[in-house]
Amino acid sequence: MIGAHLPALQVVLPLLAAPLMVLVRRGGFAWLLAMAVSWTSLAIAIALALRVHAFGAISYAIGNWPPPWGIEYRVDALNAFVLVLISLVASILAPYARASVASELPRDQHYLFYTMYSLCLAGLLGMTITGDAFNLFVFLEIASLSTYVLIALGRDRRALLAAYQYLVLGTIGATFYVIGVGLLYLVTGTLNLADLAARLRDVQEIRPVLAALAFITVGMGLKLALFPLHFWLPNAYAFAPSAVTAFLAATATKVAIYVLIRFYFTVFGASLVFERLPMAEILIALSVAAVVIASLVAAFQRDLKRMLAYSSVAQIGYITLGMGLVNEPGLTGAIVHLFNHGLTKGALFMLLGGVALRLGSTSIDRVAGLARSMPLTSFGIVLAGLSLIGIPATAGFISKWYLVVGAIERGNWWLAILIVASSLIAVAYVWRFVEMAYLRAPDADAAAPIEAPAAMLVPAWIMVAGCVYFGLETSFSLGGAHAAAQALLGSVR
Repeated sequence: MIGAHLPALQVVLPLLAAPLMVLVRRGGFAWLLAMAVSWTSLAIAIALALRVHAFGAISYAIGNWPPPWGIEYRVDALNAFVLVLISLVASILAPYARASVASELPRDQHYLFYTMYSLCLAGLLGMTITGDAFNLFVFLEIASLSTYVLIALGRDRRALLAAYQYLVLGTIGATFYVIGVGLLYLVTGTLNLADLAARLRDVQEIRPVLAALAFITVGMGLKLALFPLHFWLPNAYAFAPSAVTAFLAATATKVAIYVLIRFYFTVFGASLVFERLPMAEILIALSVAAVVIASLVAAFQRDLKRMLAYSSVAQIGYITLGMGLVNEPGLTGAIVHLFNHGLTKGALFMLLGGVALRLGSTSIDRVAGLARSMPLTSFGIVLAGLSLIGIPATAGFISKWYLVVGAIERGNWWLAILIVASSLIAVAYVWRFVEMAYLRAPDADAAAPIEAPAAMLVPAWIMVAGCVYFGLETSFSLGGAHAAAQALLGSVR
């Protein structure tokens, strides 16, 4: 009986946990409940993914109102894959968060942190699983509002400014999205995504549809930090609490990319977006700019968090580049990079949380000789950095290999060369850490730090291990991405 309601439980459990945390107002209870919800969400996501693999897409009607009249939760190969990513990151981050939050936030704010964390988790899961365009907007707002609070909890005063910047740009993005949805409702009379896709095929007046496509593209482009709409991201990542940065970097932008993929390939249809319009060329141009410019900016940052923040803008460029290739290898590379980059950046920011805890800063100058006093943390950063570069036997290599194959299949050899060459820029900024941590002597006047607590180090190393494991065993990550890409490209053939 419960198995039939797993799609609803995926969202309801973290959504109900949040007000319960506020009522109890105990940090320890809130953490235990957040951890239980995160692990349960992972179990549900895996169960849904297995069911989709065995039996095909799942449709769940909320309140027994059949779609398109009622709200539908729909799980297919693509969003089952994203649900696993979100809940996997949350389940690893939850035990990490206790020590991290205790060191960065006042005790009376702990329950508030876990409340906002649960709401953000519910919002991201809801955006992914819902089959209703307006319901997606509701979950987008839940995730966004909780994210603004989470960023503002940072102990640096600049966290408030970062949260305000994100609030302004995030509100603009959400407004653009809902205007686009309103235009689609105007011409089709439905909000169900599957029904929208069917009815748009018969629409004769194409101008409102094109306007809707433009509004949704800009709106979600702001949310996913598509270059040059990324200005909110570096400050948000740099000044938020360490656990928040790791969670957002691994999940939030990935869900926004998922939404854009869903609208492009399922609702509007790839034939309209990429054959009748020059969206492929636009996406490729913006992606190339992101990969090159953001990587170069990252290489000159003096703070490791800001360096990885600009690196995230570049890595998002790889994902949108795969979308713009509009072929099976390219789209497979884009989708698998959602997963691989989520693990890689989650690992890096979690390890940097330990550095910030012990050194009080993530400045590149402060990590001189770090490998001598924090060898596990330093080696973990190096391994995750190798995945970021795309070295063979790491998860990042799988993504970039398929992107290169997709570029060659499209006949764009220059893109294949650019993907490889841009990885050399990543080598440059990863090497800056290696040089400081391994080849420089520590400050003689400063006390030698010790390793981060096991409660932070073990979850971070689980993520690092994932960067290596999914570079060797790809049946889930690459297999799931390939199945999703095949289904999405059905509208092109």
